[in-house]
Amino acid sequence: MVAGTAEPEYGPDSIRPVGSELKEGEKCYRDVTRDDLKFRDPDHTNIETMVFYFEDNVHSGFAQIIHSNLMGIHTNAQFTFKVFKKDEPEKYVWTSTKLENAKIVDGTDFYADNLSIVLDKENGDTYTINSSVTPKSEVINLKLVHVGEGVIFGKDGTTYYGTDPENPWGSMRHLFWPRCRATGEIICRKYRQPKEDETDGNGEFLDWDSTNEKLKISEEKFEIKNGLGMYVMAMQGMKPHHAAAAWDFLNYQSNSHSVVIMEYTTPPSYNTTTVSTAMVVDKDGKPVLCTLNNKTEHLDTYKDEDCGWMVPRKMKYTMEGVNSEGKKTTAVVTADLQRMSERVDVMSEIPQLVKNIVSGIAGTRPYIYQYSNSMELKVDVEGDQIINEKGYGYNETTFISDI
Repeated sequence: MVAGTAEPEYGPDSIRPVGSELKEGEKCYRDVTRDDLKFRDPDHTNIETMVFYFEDNVHSGFAQIIHSNLMGIHTNAQFTFKVFKKDEPEKYVWTSTKLENAKIVDGTDFYADNLSIVLDKENGDTYTINSSVTPKSEVINLKLVHVGEGVIFGKDGTTYYGTDPENPWGSMRHLFWPRCRATGEIICRKYRQPKEDETDGNGEFLDWDSTNEKLKISEEKFEIKNGLGMYVMAMQGMKPHHAAAAWDFLNYQSNSHSVVIMEYTTPPSYNTTTVSTAMVVDKDGKPVLCTLNNKTEHLDTYKDEDCGWMVPRKMKYTMEGVNSEGKKTTAVVTADLQRMSERVDVMSEIPQLVKNIVSGIAGTRPYIYQYSNSMELKVDVEGDQIINEKGYGYNETTFISDI
């Protein structure tokens, strides 16, 4: 709901979830092509993102591009970055930087001042990320090499909103590289606030993020070696609070398997519809299970008194479908959320343009709860357990508006 423009409840015919166009028994996903990886960059209100997740034995984090368009009039680009030690996720480095002179090249590559994200031209299986957009994360050099198959559900990975199937007025699109090899180098620095009227010795006042050694408190340099990663590209082709009222996301990685779940539930205006995509792949990136039939459970919840949301202490993700051999398969990931990385008040973090897109919202309290924990994966095929293991899971639970 936007102030003065409450959306009516359009009913079940107002949304076509991803994969709903498939015939019974038809495969619900396909591999990702180079063309799929191109920005759609429509000329109406939308937000497109590229998110590169990485982790090794010690660290975990992500690098993200947020490219937003307000009513086809004004575009904005933001680079966000987060890194932390897995066993101390609350001690994180977080940066969010507005980009200057941003541009999309060849559909897949993204450039801005002091930043480049490039898909290799030969095989289309490697993204190279180079950033020096802020002194707090002075150097970010990452490489994600896709392993095995990508996953895009339905014909084009898109859920469409609107009562006229031929002319949808909104959309939500996702595609995935669920398993990647990740390597790179990261240098983060901490700075103190300059004293009042403190100068650099040449008569110039010091700024808080100056690279002047006088303000630098510490520097941390580390390498991601033999790491794992995941890439997801998304587009919200409408106002985000109209598209979804809640989100759940899981990125599970182990030496043997990767699991990715992207799930959201629409507000009542779109029939409180849950759209859930999930995939389990093996160490070679071969799908064990890809399905649209999933259940995410928030367990042992408590009330966040600051914003009123019921927050989980435990999670259970259940995925059901058939494998590539047509056999009934069930995968379950369970997590005891002992370590929270961050509780994010979204409205205090998002770019100003996105705030403009969602300005004047009534009843919207967007918060993201981010976690870093060991998780357990079990997979049964026709009643026989074929996988029982533990791995690392980064998951997010997001609340936007009441359902």
